[in-house]
Parts: sequence; structure tokens; C-alpha cells
Amino acid sequence: MSKIGRAMPKEYSDQFDELRQNRVELSYYKYGTAADNFGMRLVNALKSHDLCIKKYLQTGNTEYLCDAANYLMFEFMYPQRKDAYFKTTDSSGSAGVVGTPVKELYSDKHFDAVTGK
Repeated sequence: MSKIGRAMPKEYSDQFDELRQNRVELSYYKYGTAADNFGMRLVNALKSHDLCIKKYLQTGNTEYLCDAANYLMFEFMYPQRKDAYFKTTDSSGSAGVVGTPVKELYSDKHFDAVTGK
């Protein structure tokens, strides 16, 4: 079990990681190396991710979420964008969330937005 999985079991899923990793190993034998498939741009990771999300929404089978996460990892490892980079961002650079996080729900900022003050 991972450090964060032990310390914060309601915030992180080691089971998800294990299932995801098992699928990477199976895919290695079934489809070939990630370096070849994604590094040579034979497989589009982002479009494959989108197919998995669509299939999950249709079926409810969470295996597709493991597959989707793997495709995002492969895009991270072998980006198909030539200008891809990693840079840590703060809240001002966040992509945002859909919904209201619990800590914002009780903040003055949220109260002011709801009440129009």
C-alpha cells in the first residue's frame, strides 16, 4: 500500500493503481510496448482515453476508468503535442472544477457569490 493510501485511504485508491498497472502489463503483451505504440504515434492516447470515458458512461464498468487513466499516463510519457510541458500551477492557473468543493461551500467567497453581495 502506498504512503498516501495508508495515511488517507478515503482520498486515494491503491486498488485503482493496482488494477491500472495490471492492465498496462496485459497491454504490453497484447499490443506491444508503450514506447512503440505511443512514442511512434501509432496510437492516439487522448482519443483512446475519450473512447474509454464514453464506454464507461454507457456501461458503468469502472475498468474503463483504469484504461482511461493509463491513456493519460501514456500521453504524459509520450506526448503527441510537440509543445507539451509540465509546470506546477497554483489556484490561479487551475483548470477549475465542476461543482463546489466543500471548503468553498462554507467560505465567504461562495456566500457572497450566492447572495450577490
